[in-house]
Amino acid sequence: MIDSFLASRRSVGCVPLAGALLMLSASPSDSQEWRSLFDGESLDGWEQVGGDASYKAVDEMIVGRTSEGAPNAFLTCGPFADFELRFDVKCDPELNSGVQIRSHVYDQDTPQESNPNRIRDAGELYGYQCEIRGEATGEHGCSGNFWDEGRRTRWLDESVDADRKQKAYRPGEWNEFRIVARGNRIRSFVNGAKVADFTDDRDASGLIGLQVHSIPAGAGPYEVAWRNLRIREFESGESRGSHAPLQN
Repeated sequence: MIDSFLASRRSVGCVPLAGALLMLSASPSDSQEWRSLFDGESLDGWEQVGGDASYKAVDEMIVGRTSEGAPNAFLTCGPFADFELRFDVKCDPELNSGVQIRSHVYDQDTPQESNPNRIRDAGELYGYQCEIRGEATGEHGCSGNFWDEGRRTRWLDESVDADRKQKAYRPGEWNEFRIVARGNRIRSFVNGAKVADFTDDRDASGLIGLQVHSIPAGAGPYEVAWRNLRIREFESGESRGSHAPLQN
């Protein structure tokens, strides 16, 4: 398990750091420079929503730790619209996690779209979630596919072969994720292997969120850590080019 730590503040923050440019590759002319979403020392600019999991900045990582019996928690920043997001993640194999993009918070108690008998509480997060998990689940469920969290509650790329695509992910080790959201097209890559590629018109912009999943009573504690969180935003108006070639 990732090193234990004390619980962090309930509300923290995520304004990208000015001048923290990342020399990954030359940025194309139609986008901004790479920026860090995390200063390596604090959670300034991030805000926690949902459950009572704890988040802390430690050794240039954001580390989330489960809270027994608590609902899903998310450490959020944004909003962002069209962008490429990269990060490294290491998750205890027993824990299911994910990273939200273009997501939103219910402002009032709301029936869940996929099951109107379930009421989502005001303050819960919903939207696109790039899955992080140790093994494939179901026909399409695997690390790198997108789950519609708290709303349609289904996999969004139904062409994904979960057993085959899950092989790109290394349980309990550091994994590099890359997410490209441009117009209505969303793509993901895990350790360089393409996983999801789908179109959806529900959300053009919204929050990025780091998930610590709920666990049942008697389980855990488990931890998940993120590092090297960086983003480059595409300039406004690029949504019409959602099927433009991906820059490597």
